[in-house]
Amino acid sequence: MTPAPKPEILAAFEAAKGFMPTTEGLALYAAALEAGRLGLPILEVGTYCGRSTILLADAARQAGVTALTVDHHRGSEEQQPGWDYHDPETVDPELGVMDTLPTFRRTLRGAGLEDHVVALVGRSPQIARIWDSPLGLVFIDGGHTDEHAGADYEGWAPHVAHGGLLLIHDVFPNPADEFTGQAPYRVYLRALASGAFTEVSVTDSLRVLRRTGAGI
Repeated sequence: MTPAPKPEILAAFEAAKGFMPTTEGLALYAAALEAGRLGLPILEVGTYCGRSTILLADAARQAGVTALTVDHHRGSEEQQPGWDYHDPETVDPELGVMDTLPTFRRTLRGAGLEDHVVALVGRSPQIARIWDSPLGLVFIDGGHTDEHAGADYEGWAPHVAHGGLLLIHDVFPNPADEFTGQAPYRVYLRALASGAFTEVSVTDSLRVLRRTGAGI
């Protein structure tokens, strides 16, 4: 049976701002529980308001590891004013720019998970360049351009430990089905072609891959 979070954790996930559907969230949770057994931190790229972070943090808490989440909190391309995924409530009224960090912090506090998450506030490539520790799981869910998705893969995939998991969100093989470009799909193909990763599962647009090889 696929493990599921406690009702209060699932309710917090479903109430949080964000775009991940419950089916994918449950797959994310199961993968995080599995990866947590390696005893290594788990990391997501693309925090937004903390919806998926809730599930990662709860899995990390159970495994006795730390969940890390990377985001500059200024919003990705499709979340800017004038785009379909823009939420005016995430705009700083004084500066007039997006700032999802306050909402993220409220989300974690409401779920009782603040002590199990380290928020890395900054741009993914900058943080990846100074990161030098193995990770049990990397979840790529940041910007959806080739530039940003590719940089997230290049920066973080090499840190996935052997036997660890690489998760890629918003993978849409059919151009007619996707909403923000096919960059995550191309990253997914690139990971498979590298020989370093083997596919474990597919849940809607979420792909779970395991690190089985050396080259990336």
